[in-house]
Amino acid sequence: MLSQLSNPWWIFVVLGIGAGLMGGALGLGGGTILVPTLVLICSFGQKSAQGTALAVMVPMALVGALRYWRNPDIEMNALPVGLIICGALVGVLVGTELASRLPAHVLKKVFAVVLVIVAIKIFMTPAKPGRAGLDNSMTEQKSVNSLEHGETNNASEI
Repeated sequence: MLSQLSNPWWIFVVLGIGAGLMGGALGLGGGTILVPTLVLICSFGQKSAQGTALAVMVPMALVGALRYWRNPDIEMNALPVGLIICGALVGVLVGTELASRLPAHVLKKVFAVVLVIVAIKIFMTPAKPGRAGLDNSMTEQKSVNSLEHGETNNASEI
């Protein structure tokens, strides 16, 4: 069975570790790492690489999502998750049909353009002021000084 592989078996394990690290740490889909690597290093065809990446993403995404879900410092609302899943299921049906009809060289170019656009957008978009720490805003409670009715808080008296 291992003799059927186009590369040594350990390359696929290392690739999986890299995709898992990037997926877990940065939320990147496995396709961002897996598709280019499978095409460029492992000599997969574009469509085979895309299908392989989709198959790998299912268990990887489930494990990662459950770890995030169980983290008390991270708020994940099930309603947006469910709605996104509904849209994603429709989208993947349309997308896989489209991919099956387009030539591989067109898919490869579209994939590259999308990666470049996303990279430029992320790199060029400045951090929005006042949004730092927003991820923790739902779980962190800021301390508030409260004063009894009629009291004043005058720092010069201290």
